[in-house]
Amino acid sequence: MARKIQLDIVSPERLVFSTAVNMVIARTTAGDIGVLPGHTPLIAGLQIWPLRLLTDEGEQQISVCGGFIDVQPEKVTVLAACAELPEEIDVARAEAAKSRAEARIKGSKESRENVDLARAEAALKRALLRLQIAHRHKH
Repeated sequence: MARKIQLDIVSPERLVFSTAVNMVIARTTAGDIGVLPGHTPLIAGLQIWPLRLLTDEGEQQISVCGGFIDVQPEKVTVLAACAELPEEIDVARAEAAKSRAEARIKGSKESRENVDLARAEAALKRALLRLQIAHRHKH
């Protein structure tokens, strides 16, 4: 039996996920990292990107909207601004958020008002991430 590393994903609302996994793959602000049991301690910022988990059953992806990853030799803790399991994603809500963000980006670029452009782009990234993970989960 392969060694495992404990993974806890926490959002402001709740403990989203907690189990032992074989490997965690995350996109940090400095690039991608792969975490196996015994990894050197590390703290890094996370991008809006799928958190990939490798288990005995295969790969699972979880929507993570930024935050931080704290890696210890036997435990990984993800403190996420928001996090959703694939089966929790409301596809209709994500589609609506995507449309709103695209409209804001288009309006902002046309009127040269860049005040909310970064927020709209982040909202679009979050919506696209949710849709990607929900679509992958259904197939």
